[in-house]
Amino acid sequence: QVQLVESGGGLVQAGVSLRLSCAASGRTFSNYAMGWFRQAPGKEREFVAGISWNGGRTYYADSVKGRFTISRDNAKNTVDLQMNSLKPEDTAVYYCAARDSRGNPWRIVTTTPEYDYWGQGTQVTVSS
Repeated sequence: QVQLVESGGGLVQAGVSLRLSCAASGRTFSNYAMGWFRQAPGKEREFVAGISWNGGRTYYADSVKGRFTISRDNAKNTVDLQMNSLKPEDTAVYYCAARDSRGNPWRIVTTTPEYDYWGQGTQVTVSS
């Protein structure tokens, strides 16, 4: 089992920055590719950003490309999402997820069923 705990959400105004963090425990963190997803009220959970096991590859949804940055620290078992220039449409519950990537360590997955573990989520609200 892998336990994931997100933190860093909050209520902010449009245009500012926020940094989310996800702390992992339970198994070898470097065996897992990590992803950030979000879910707004009434909408399906959507992919935001993903990172390979060692941080060598990253991938972003078009809606956040150039504004958000995903990073990980395997020594600390954490994955972060730096969110800049926030917009009201970024308002959602943000989830981190882990996928065992030992079979294909460089593949970044954007679909929810392929992730093995999920955190409980952290709310981000951006006011206009």
